[in-house]
Amino acid sequence: MPLNPFRSFSNTKEMMHLAVEASPNGMIMTNSDGKIVMVNSATERLFGYSRQELIGQPLEMLVPERFRKQHPEYRQAYISESKSRPMGHGRELYGLHKNGKEFPVEVGLNPVETENDGIFVLAAIVDITDRKHAEGMIHLAVEASPNGMVMTNHEGKIMMVNSTTEELFGYKREELLGQSIEILIPESHRGHHPGLRNNYLENPSRRSMGHGRDLYGLHKNGKEFPVEVGLNPIQTPSGIVVLASVIDITERKQQEEQLKAALKEKDLFLAEIHHRVKNNLQIIDSLLGMQSDLLFNSTAISVLKESQNRVKSMALIHQILYESLDFSRVDFSNVTQSLVDSLLTSYAINTSRIQINIDADQVFLSIDTSVPLGLILNELCSNALKYAFPENGSGNINITLKYLSSEILQVNITDDGIGIPEELDIENAASLGLLLVQLLCEQISAELNIQRKNPTSFTLVIPI
Repeated sequence: MPLNPFRSFSNTKEMMHLAVEASPNGMIMTNSDGKIVMVNSATERLFGYSRQELIGQPLEMLVPERFRKQHPEYRQAYISESKSRPMGHGRELYGLHKNGKEFPVEVGLNPVETENDGIFVLAAIVDITDRKHAEGMIHLAVEASPNGMVMTNHEGKIMMVNSTTEELFGYKREELLGQSIEILIPESHRGHHPGLRNNYLENPSRRSMGHGRDLYGLHKNGKEFPVEVGLNPIQTPSGIVVLASVIDITERKQQEEQLKAALKEKDLFLAEIHHRVKNNLQIIDSLLGMQSDLLFNSTAISVLKESQNRVKSMALIHQILYESLDFSRVDFSNVTQSLVDSLLTSYAINTSRIQINIDADQVFLSIDTSVPLGLILNELCSNALKYAFPENGSGNINITLKYLSSEILQVNITDDGIGIPEELDIENAASLGLLLVQLLCEQISAELNIQRKNPTSFTLVIPI
């Protein structure tokens, strides 16, 4: 693509004139009397005048009537000062269009000193209507926020609040502006707050305030109330300011307390239920024991003892739940040890002859899984104690509970006894114990694998 040819400039004056004319900002030059001596095309567009209408006129024709009277005084003060700076620092400035409409402007002043004609002032003018509109929208959004919004400077002085802040803390905004933010903080936390504020300014980031701590605001009437505060640092030309979003969480805290009270009441209720179920099961156990004492038939006595052990296994789980702080989970490692101890006592086992070894992970199960699994352990351990070591034989029974994954538990009961006879049809056995094991495995969706001997093994894979 060929370059556009530029003719060479004969002097700096011509170059400066073209630069001013091409500026996107309005450029106005006035003499020491405040008369307009030069404008560019951007000025014509900004104010609606042609340059012929402006040249030779006092600058005040572009200043709104309400500011016009003081303007000559400001102008003379600037000529005495004669340095480049923004105009009207800290004040809002407005220009006056030919049609009488005012519009917000930003003005930069630059003194230009000549050898023969004294000092001229070159003003660069930017129409900031769009910026003001955006700022106004932001202000409206902040004002309409349902949260309290508080802006502070680097010294912790309040620069802005919205109406929600007035409602939250009971102050009018005139009472808050210029005050230290500590006015809204309870006396007990006020002393160390400036240090926390300075630490935040060293590493400003958008985050919640007081992570892990309870925060409180202080109402004008002296009453403290719980709050949640979000901090947002904003970089400005004059430094970092912090916009804090404040939410009164009194209602949430009340609901949390009500929920805690309800949960405590529920826990007491569940504890009472487990206690009563355990007591009722113990009564059934005692009744079965009393009935056994009246019988002489060894088969009937054995059946009642087996029933007693089943009842005890269920009672153990409710006993452990009653003593637990968490009723939703059962410590099944504890259940296993208690169940084994109970069976050893029930069958009067000489532990020097038969040893039961337990290797268990820390296993917590729901009561819906714990009760059937407890009954399964009871049946399989009882069978091993009764049949695996006949004629005072000795050996070991091993129980392992291991997680295969976070969702799969493997339970293994093995013994090194005589094994299960080959002629016994396990799936169609008439034994109530084995039938119970199979039915209970189906209830908890457990996969059951059986090895008849060397060693005899029952392996359950249970989804949890």
